[in-house]
Formats: sequence, C-alpha cells, structure tokens
Amino acid sequence: MAEDCLFCKIVAGEIPATKVYEDDDTLAFADLNPQAPVHVLVVPKRHFADIVDLSRDAAAGGALLNGIRATAESSGLREFERCSTRATRPGRPCFHVHAHVLGGRRMQWPPG
Repeated sequence: MAEDCLFCKIVAGEIPATKVYEDDDTLAFADLNPQAPVHVLVVPKRHFADIVDLSRDAAAGGALLNGIRATAESSGLREFERCSTRATRPGRPCFHVHAHVLGGRRMQWPPG
C-alpha cells in the first residue's frame, strides 16, 4: 500500500466506496462523478503507479484485465462502450493504475 494513495486506502477499507465487483486481485467500485449510466473504476489491489509499472508483472496485468471483464459482466454490460486506463485523475493526482468501465449509453468519440 502506498501511504498517500487514495485507491490503496479504498482497497484497505479506510475510505468507503460502493463496491461493484471484487476478487483476490482487483476491486471495482462506482465512480463518484459518473459520466455514463454505468461508470465503474477497476483497480488492482496491489499498488502499481502506472501501466509501465504494471507491465513488469504479467500476472497482475492479466488479473486487472480479468477484473475489467468480470466488472462489465457483473454490471450487466455484454458490450461496453469505453474502457480507459489512467494513472491520474483530473484535478487530483492518484498514481495508482486504474481502468474506467463505462456503458449503458452510446459514448461520444473522441471523449470530451
């Protein structure tokens, strides 16, 4: 756990979140500012600063992808319009790799 990491604190249960999916390696929870009817963040339970950091552990990377798929399925999405990965959030840096799973409506491309 990274000491000042918001997502590590959510994984540890120190900050409440609305859980959508959880397995041994990932946690998915509802976004507080949803941009679609379904907007879920999926994070690895272990701290990885970014995609490059995550890429050093193939098993963890695969687990995150499995968590994304399982989250979409458990959210009732057979297909989802967008899945993006980030290391930071606008307005609040959070250096913990995470994926946004969005669906439930047609998404505009490019985002914006």
